[in-house]
Amino acid sequence: MNYELIDSGDGRRLERFGKYILDRPDPEVLWKKALPETEWQKADAFFKDRWDNKNVPERWQMEHEGIKFWAKLAPFKHTGVFPEQISQWDWLNKRISEAWQDKTPVSESANKNTNVLNLFAYTGIASLFAAKAGAKVTHVDASKPAITWANENRDLNSMQDAPIRWIVDDVIKFTEREAIRRVKYDAIIMDPPVYGHAPNGQPWDFNKDFPKLLENCQKILSDKPLFVLVNAYAVSSSSITLANTLQGILGHLGGVLENGELTLKETSAGRLLSTGIWARWSK
Repeated sequence: MNYELIDSGDGRRLERFGKYILDRPDPEVLWKKALPETEWQKADAFFKDRWDNKNVPERWQMEHEGIKFWAKLAPFKHTGVFPEQISQWDWLNKRISEAWQDKTPVSESANKNTNVLNLFAYTGIASLFAAKAGAKVTHVDASKPAITWANENRDLNSMQDAPIRWIVDDVIKFTEREAIRRVKYDAIIMDPPVYGHAPNGQPWDFNKDFPKLLENCQKILSDKPLFVLVNAYAVSSSSITLANTLQGILGHLGGVLENGELTLKETSAGRLLSTGIWARWSK
């Protein structure tokens, strides 16, 4: 993917998304900038309370490993693209592809396709990678604009016929209903925020609701699950805490439990910028 963390410092990041350079805030950046201000002034857009856009279109195309997606100057400083997740996209693509190539179902419930649930699925890049690898995907997000953006990414890849269900819903309520319906999933992906709201206004609080969500997910995992992958941003917990929570819910299944930080590496000074945490269980 044509992305670069050019520099960081003084509470900000200087990044290249495609051919456009963006200057965005990041409260975790406590160190000094490595590059002079003249380099930072080359940014095409600057975010403070809103975007100050000098030279960036409404949206522009990016791509990774054959999957295309739209980047945009979205509110609250985001672009709809999280480059630190590239390794996760590659990992889930590999795991699902290997299951597909085995030509045997992952579980009795899978029939032909690996059945994947993507929660807090946002702009759908992980959903598209899963579908491309041969999975049947259920994509759930509480935001209608996010689902619209995800559909635009689907259309950009001419994947209108891909086996993806697009659902606007609260993840807790949705997983509860799936358990009642006895729907089973072979793999679950989730990117829970620290705080949020369901379509009906129901609040989401990571520390309070994440363990409950995992309990729901345990009930809808198939008899031979493939993996559970969790990425988390802006939470006070460590990746060890995330892994321990997964262990408490999934440890009886055996398998492998991994955890770490989502990071980006500067080209200016080679420093690693931590953007979030992750943990994943796999068979």
